Amino acid sequence: MKLKELESCLQQVETFESPKVLFEQYPTSPHIAACMLYTIHNTFDDIEGKLVADLGCGCGVLSIGATVLEAGFCVGFDIDNEALEIFRRNAEEFDISNLDLIQCDLCTLEVEAYSSKFDTVIMNPPFGTKHNQGIDMKFLKTALMLAKNTVYSLHKTSTREHIQKKAHDWGVKMEVIAELRYDLPASYKFHKKKSVDIQVDFIRFSKS
Repeated sequence: MKLKELESCLQQVETFESPKVLFEQYPTSPHIAACMLYTIHNTFDDIEGKLVADLGCGCGVLSIGATVLEAGFCVGFDIDNEALEIFRRNAEEFDISNLDLIQCDLCTLEVEAYSSKFDTVIMNPPFGTKHNQGIDMKFLKTALMLAKNTVYSLHKTSTREHIQKKAHDWGVKMEVIAELRYDLPASYKFHKKKSVDIQVDFIRFSKS
């Protein structure tokens, strides 16, 4: 499947009806989701036939894209039942059966039950606003515990050095695959601008 086809397919995915600021709910754009998944699939062969986890899956754009690229099975984890309800509707629209959804708080998840169960973990975690400081690293730590092999994640470019240090401490290899401009649309009342560009790293972590 070509990148353009994948992106156009993901444009059909419904997103948040009333996003919750506490959970930093911003939709992953079809463009960014397609670029991530296309690279994971074509460059690293980490989707087709693989057991994939999607952390903070929201309305499911990454999971749905992974199943379109023939992931063996996908499991989406999210704290918000309303988002998972939209995800379920999306999965029905796309006629996808090889996925499961788990409602949980990833910061307090009993990871032992899922330890090293997934070939690949993909995520666009909350970046950690003043209410949620450090949540991006909690997500990353959980992802690395769940993954057998690799984790693919988006992080603010400004946090790169901090993440490099953590990856080194945790004994995982970190590779910045691409620098992206994440166009955050105005989603909440306090947003003054129509959209804001954030510099974001698309990172691959591999457990050696």
